[in-house]
Amino acid sequence: MTKQSETGKKPAQNTGWWEEVSGYDEAMNPIRTYQVCNVHESSQNNWLRTGFIWRRDVQRVYVELKFTVRDCNSIPNIPGSCKETFNLFYYEADSDVASASSPFWMENPYIKVDTIAPDESFSRLDAGRVNTKVRSFGPLSKAGFYLAFQDQGACMSLISVRAFYKKCASTTAGFALFPETLTGAEPTSLVIAPGTCIPNAVEVSVPLKLYCNGDGEWMVPVGACTCATGHEPAAKESQCRPCPPGSYKAKQGEGPCLPCPPNSRTTSPAASICTCHNNFYRADSDSADSACTTVPSPPRGVISNVNETSLILEWSEPRDLGGRDDLLYNVICKKCHGAGGASVCSRCDDNVEFVPRQLGLTERRVHISHLLAHTRYTFEVQAVNGVSGKSPLPPRYAAVNITTNQAAPSEVPTLRLHSSSGSSLTLSWAPPERPNGVILDYEMKYFEKSEGIASTVTSQMNSVQLDGLRPDARYVVQVRARTVAGYGQYSRPAEFETTSERGSGAQQLQEQLPLIVGSATAGLVFVVAVVVIAIVCLRKQRHGSDSEYTEKLQQYITPGMKVYIDPFTYEDPNEAVREFAKEIDVSCVKIEEVIGAGEFGEVCRGRLKQPGRREVFVAIKTLKVGYTERQRRDFLSEASIMGQFDHPNIIRLEGVVTKSRPVMILTEFMENCALDSFLRLN
Repeated sequence: MTKQSETGKKPAQNTGWWEEVSGYDEAMNPIRTYQVCNVHESSQNNWLRTGFIWRRDVQRVYVELKFTVRDCNSIPNIPGSCKETFNLFYYEADSDVASASSPFWMENPYIKVDTIAPDESFSRLDAGRVNTKVRSFGPLSKAGFYLAFQDQGACMSLISVRAFYKKCASTTAGFALFPETLTGAEPTSLVIAPGTCIPNAVEVSVPLKLYCNGDGEWMVPVGACTCATGHEPAAKESQCRPCPPGSYKAKQGEGPCLPCPPNSRTTSPAASICTCHNNFYRADSDSADSACTTVPSPPRGVISNVNETSLILEWSEPRDLGGRDDLLYNVICKKCHGAGGASVCSRCDDNVEFVPRQLGLTERRVHISHLLAHTRYTFEVQAVNGVSGKSPLPPRYAAVNITTNQAAPSEVPTLRLHSSSGSSLTLSWAPPERPNGVILDYEMKYFEKSEGIASTVTSQMNSVQLDGLRPDARYVVQVRARTVAGYGQYSRPAEFETTSERGSGAQQLQEQLPLIVGSATAGLVFVVAVVVIAIVCLRKQRHGSDSEYTEKLQQYITPGMKVYIDPFTYEDPNEAVREFAKEIDVSCVKIEEVIGAGEFGEVCRGRLKQPGRREVFVAIKTLKVGYTERQRRDFLSEASIMGQFDHPNIIRLEGVVTKSRPVMILTEFMENCALDSFLRLN
C-alpha cells in the first residue's frame, strides 16, 4: 500500500496517516490492518493506494472490502468533523507508473466508485464488528489499475481488500462444449460464447452459442448438437459413445444403439448400419433397421390348360417367401423348334397376349393367347420379391412345356363396297390378321335388313359379287374364313344399299361428276385470282375514303366469300391494324413472366381480363425499345395477318396494344410452347 496525506501536491492541514498495525479478526486470528483515526483534527484527506493490478482481459472488477468503523458518538471531545464513511476510487494505467506524488491525490484523475458506509459501527476499541462490502466498476480498457481509499475524518480499520472478477466456467450443454468466458463490462451484459460439438457429435441447429450473464452464470443455450450415427449418449449427455460390435445406430440423435436386425451383423464399433449375411439383402426401399431377407423359392404345382392357340397357367405359392411379403410373379414365354437335344428356344413374338399382364403378377393365374398353332412353347413362372434384383443369380422359376393345337382363323376385317347396281353388290375384304393356317375359302352371309332371311355364298377369293338383289334395298353382310381347323368368327355386320332401277342414268352422272367438279374448281380458282389482283391494284391506287374502297371491292367479291387481304398493300400499316385487329386497353393486360425472345422483342406469358369476359392466359409479344418505323410496321403486320383468320387450327389473335408502350400483340396461349420444338422432343 502507498500512503498519502496530501490533496494534490499541497500538504493538507491537520493531516493524519493510515498506519499499518497488527490486530485480530472476528475469530481472533492475528491480521495486519491499515488504520486511521484523526477525528480530533478537521479537514482530513488521507489516501491509501494499492499496488498496480494487471487487468488481463477482465472488463469489470469486483472489490470486496472488510473493515471496522467506530461510532462517532462514542468518541469524546470531538470538534464535529468525525465521519463514519470512506470513499473507494480506482485509476487506470497501461503500466505501473504511480508514485508518491502522481497521480494527484484527488477525485480527478481518480475515478470514484462509491462512498462506503458500515452496516455496524462499534463504540469501544476492543469490540469492533467487521463489515463486508462488495462494489464493482467498469468497463476497463487499459492494461491495469490501482485501487485507492480516501478517509475524510473517520476512525476506522481496513482489514482486507480482495479484487476479483466473475466468469462462466467451461461447460458442456446439449452435446456441445463452451469455453470459459469472462463476464461483460456491465452487470446486465450478456457475453456470447460460441460452442463446438463434442467428439462424435454433429450440429442439428445453428448458430451454436451460449450466453454468459453478469453474475457468471450460463443462460439457456441457442442451437444444439446431437450424437452422430453409430454413437449413443453417455455420461449424462456429455459424451457420445461408439456403438459396440453387434449393435448399430442408423440415425443421429439421442437414441441408444440397437442390436443388429435378423440376418445381419457388424464387426467394428460405431456402425450406422448392419451388413447382411451372405445371400441375404435389403431392398432400396428398406430402412436400416429392417431385417435382411432373401429371394423366394420357385412356385409350386404349375398347371397348364391348352385350348387351341391359347392356354391358362395356374400355380401355387412358393414354399419359402424369403422373409418378405412383396411377392410377385413373372411369366417368361419361349418358342421352341427342333426335337430332343437339338431343340432351340427363343423369345416369343410380341403379339402374344397375357391377361392380366406378363410381369409383376400378384395373382397366381394368367391367360395367354395369340400363340401359333402346332408349336411347342416353354413357360417359366418366376417368383420374385423386393430383393431379387440384388441377387447375382437369376430368379428361381418353375417351367412347363406345352404344344398348341390347330386354331381357326381370326375375324375378317371390315368389308368394303366396290360398286352397286339395282340388283348386285360387289364387295371385298382383307384376309384375317391371324389365319392360323392356309385359308381354304370364305363364306359370306347376307340378308335384306327388312326381312332378315339369310343366304350364304362361298368364295375362294377375298371378294365376291352378290347378284339377284332387290333394287333400292339395304342388305346386312358378314364374312368368315375357313381352314382345316374350321371356320373362324363372322366379321362385324356391315350394311350396303342397292341402287334404284333408274340408277343407270344417275350412275353415269356419278362417273362424270369428278370431271364436272374439276372444271368448276378450275374456273373458281381463276375468278379468285382475278379478284385478288383487282384488290391489290385497287389498294395501291386508292386515295379515297374507306367507303369508296369498300364499294369497289364489292364488285369483285362473291357474296359469302371471305378474301384475304395483304396488309402490305396498305399505305399506312396502322390502318390495316385498325381494320383487322382489336385494340385492347393496357390495364386489362397482366404480364407474368418472360418465356422467350422473338425477332422484335420478348415473348411473355400473361393474363387478359376484359370487361364482361372471363380471364384467359395469353402469349404477349412485345416490340423492343428503340425500334425503327420499318420494324414497327413489320411487327404490326403480323397482327393484321392473324386477325383475318378464325380457325381452330390457327392461333387466335386476341388483340393489340398500340396506344401505350411497349407495343404488344396478344394471342392465344399455347401451353406446349413452339410447335417445332414440341415435335422434335416428341
